Amino acid sequence: MPSAFVRNVLALACAALAVGGCHRAAQPIEEAMVANGDEWPSWGRTGHETHYSPLDEIDADNVADLKLAWHFDLEPGYTPTTPLMAEGKVFITTGHSLIRALDAVSGKELWQYDAGTRARATSPLDMSWGNKGIAYSEGRVFLGTSDGYVVALDAKTGKEAWKVQDFPTDDLRTMNGAPRVFGGKVIIGHGGADISAIDGYVSAYDAKTGKLAWRFYTVPTDHMDAANRKAQEVMRPTWPSGWKNPDGTRRGGGGTMWNAFSYDPELNLIFLGVGNGYPYNQNLRSPGGGDNLFLSSVVAVNATTGEYVWHYQVCPAEQWDCTATTDMTLAELEIDGKPRKVLMQAPKNGFFYVLDRKTGQFISAEKIAKVTWADHIDQKTGRPVENPGIRYQGKPGLFEMWPGPTGAHSWQPQAYSPQTGLVYIPVIEQGAVIGDMAPGEKGLSAGMGVTLLPEAGLKEGAHAWLRAWNPVTQKLAWQKELPGSWPAGVMTSAGGLVFQGRMDGKFVAYDAKTGAEVWSYDVQAPIVGAPITYRMNGKQYVTVITGAGGQGAGMQSLGNQELNTDYRLPRRVLTFALGGTDALPKLDWPEPTPPADPDFKPDTARAQAGAILFGTRACLVCHGWNAVASGAAPDLRLSPVILDAAAFRTIVKDGGLKLNGMPQFPGFSDQELETLRFFLRTRASTFKAEREAMIAKRAAAGGSNAKAADYAGKWNIVVQSPVGETPAVIELTANGDALRGKVSAEQGTVEVSGKVENGRATFSGKASMPMPITVGYDLTLKNGKLIGESSNGPFGTFPVTGTKAP
Repeated sequence: MPSAFVRNVLALACAALAVGGCHRAAQPIEEAMVANGDEWPSWGRTGHETHYSPLDEIDADNVADLKLAWHFDLEPGYTPTTPLMAEGKVFITTGHSLIRALDAVSGKELWQYDAGTRARATSPLDMSWGNKGIAYSEGRVFLGTSDGYVVALDAKTGKEAWKVQDFPTDDLRTMNGAPRVFGGKVIIGHGGADISAIDGYVSAYDAKTGKLAWRFYTVPTDHMDAANRKAQEVMRPTWPSGWKNPDGTRRGGGGTMWNAFSYDPELNLIFLGVGNGYPYNQNLRSPGGGDNLFLSSVVAVNATTGEYVWHYQVCPAEQWDCTATTDMTLAELEIDGKPRKVLMQAPKNGFFYVLDRKTGQFISAEKIAKVTWADHIDQKTGRPVENPGIRYQGKPGLFEMWPGPTGAHSWQPQAYSPQTGLVYIPVIEQGAVIGDMAPGEKGLSAGMGVTLLPEAGLKEGAHAWLRAWNPVTQKLAWQKELPGSWPAGVMTSAGGLVFQGRMDGKFVAYDAKTGAEVWSYDVQAPIVGAPITYRMNGKQYVTVITGAGGQGAGMQSLGNQELNTDYRLPRRVLTFALGGTDALPKLDWPEPTPPADPDFKPDTARAQAGAILFGTRACLVCHGWNAVASGAAPDLRLSPVILDAAAFRTIVKDGGLKLNGMPQFPGFSDQELETLRFFLRTRASTFKAEREAMIAKRAAAGGSNAKAADYAGKWNIVVQSPVGETPAVIELTANGDALRGKVSAEQGTVEVSGKVENGRATFSGKASMPMPITVGYDLTLKNGKLIGESSNGPFGTFPVTGTKAP
C-alpha cells in the first residue's frame, strides 16, 4: 500500500492533470485547496474555505458500509460546531469555550481546557450562545471566548501558550466565530452590531507570540494608523453625515466580522465578510444617506499589513440586517473559456455572487431563494436593483420581505467540489415582516429603529433546502428539501459525496453529481454543525457533532416545532468509518409533558404583558419565538421551574444557573418576573392543545370532499394563540363556492370573505391591532369538525379547531 504522501500526490495529479484512468475534474484544482489532505485543521479545512477534502476511500459505491467507529458523549450545552483534526487528534469546542482533544482513532479524551467564560461573565452578551469553532496551526489550538479573549493552547497538552484580551469587558461585543490562522496570523472578529453602534474591526495576532500584528476597521473610526488610512479614505465619503452625535458618541456603526474569512496565499490577500449596520434604520444611522461602507461587504486586505485592497458591497445602504458574513469560497473556474480565480458567496440577501478575487470585479449573481427586496443585480454596476417600497423609513404599516433577517443562507458552511464544479448551499426560505419603528417602541427594536417580526407566520411558511448550485451558469443543478427550517452545514469529498446532518436526527450522504441519497444514519438528535473527514493510518473517517442551536434572536424555532429538537437530546461526537463496529445505546425518549399546574387561571391581558417582556428582554433569543424552543436552550413550557416563584427568581434575576450558561437578568422587578412567569405558565397550559392541533392539521392536509354549503352556519372555534386559548365564533353563508361572513372574538369582529376549493375553506378580512393587518383562515372539515389555522398578519399563524354551534 502506498504511503499517505504518495496517495496525496497521486490524487492531486489525477484531479489536476486527468492522466491515466483518473476522472477529469469539472473545474481546475488549486494546490492550496487540497493541501495536507489527511487533516482538517481549519474551519473550511484550508484558507480557500471550500469544506472539501481530497480523500476518496469512502465513495458512492461503498458508502453503504459506512458504520459508527466511535462516539464520545457530551454534556448539555452549545454544540452546533465544526470539529478539527490534526496531529492524530480531533479537537472540539462546546458550551462556552470548553475545548477537548480526542484520539482520532479511538475517541479517547486526551485533555480538556475550560476558558472560564461562564465564571467571568458579567452580562448576557458575555454568555451569548457559545463558540462555533476553533483553529489549529503548527502545534497550537486557537480559540476566541465570548467575552473577548484570544487564547493559544499547546495541542499536545491543552496548556495555555498565550492569552490576550481583544476588547474591554464593558464593550457591547461578543466573540463566537471560529478564528483562522492565515500566513502565521490568528484572524479573529466579533459580533454585537445588532445592539450597539460599535466600530467593527478584525484583529490579526502573531500565532507564535500573541502580539497584535494589525487591526482593520470596517466603519469610520478615529483609528488612523497605517493599516486603516486608505480604508478610511474610501469609507468616510459614504457616511456624509458623519458617524458621531454632537456629544462625540457614535450615532451609527456596526460592520462586525464574526464568522467569514478566507485566504489566498499567492495573492497574499485575506478576505473579510462584513456584517450589518446599527441602527438598522439608515435615517437614524446616516441621515444624509450614502452607501455606508463597509457594511454588508466583502473586503480584501493585505495579509501582511492589513491594508485595504478592494471591496464589494452586497447591500448598499443596508437597513434589513443584510450581512456578508457567510462563507467566502475560493476556487478557479472556467468562465467564458477563460480561467478566473474567483470568490463565491451566498450572503443573507438571497443572491449567489461570483467575484474576481484579485480585483473584486463583479462577475455574476443570481437568486438562490425567494427574494423580494431586489429584482436583480445590475451586470454593469454590480449594484442591486431594489424593488419599490423596500425602504421603510417614514412609511406607515408593515410589509413582507424575503429573505427575512435569518437570510437565505446563514452561518452554516457551504461546500464546493472541483470534481462537480458545484457549490452545495444550506438554503433557508423564510420571510419576515418589517417596518418603521412604531411610536413608543421599547426594548431591542427601539434601539434598532425598526419593527421587525422574524417569525411572522407567513402563508408560505419556512423551509430548508440543500441546493447544489452551478456558479458558472448560475443555475440550480439539484436540490433536496430538508425537514424543518434550519439546515445544517455541509462537507464534500473527492469520493463524490456530500455529507449533511438534519434537524430530524439523520446524518445523510448524497451523490454529489445527482443529489441521490446514498446513505443515512439515525444519530438520535438534530445536527446543525458541519461534518469533517480525515485519514489516520491509511483509513478515512467522517466526524460530526450532534446538537441543535445556532439560531439568533429567537428565529427558526416555529419551523422546527413539529420535530424533536429538545435541548436534552444526546449531544455527541460521532465518528464513522468503513466497517466501523460501534453502536449507539437505545434512546427511550418520553413524550414531552408540561408540569401539572392545577391552580393556573387564564388571564389574556396578563399573558400578553408577559409575552412583551419575553420578547423585549431577550428571553426569546435563546428560548425561542413564543417560547417554542428550538433546541438551543431548554423549552420553558416544560420546565417545573416556572411553577416556583422563588426558584424562577433565583435563576432569572440572581444567576443561579450562570455556570450552566444561563445569564442573570438583574433588571427585572419582582412584578415583572411574576408577569413573565405567568406568560410561561400560559404557554405550558396550551402545550398539549397546540400539539394536538398541529397533528390534526397535518392529518387534514389532504383536504376533504366538503362543499361551501357544508361550511355555512355558525361555528364555535378555539385559536391556540401564544397567550392562551382564544375562543371565537365564525358565521358564514355560502353562494356557490364563495363564502362570506364574520369572525367575532373578545378583541372585536372582522368581516371575512373567501371560497372553498378542493374541500378547503380559505377566507380573510381586515382588522386593526392597532396597525392594519389581515386575519386569514385556512380550514378543513373532517368528521364534522373544523381543523386548520388562523394567520394573524405579522403576529403568527396559530392552530384552529371548531365545532358547529347547536
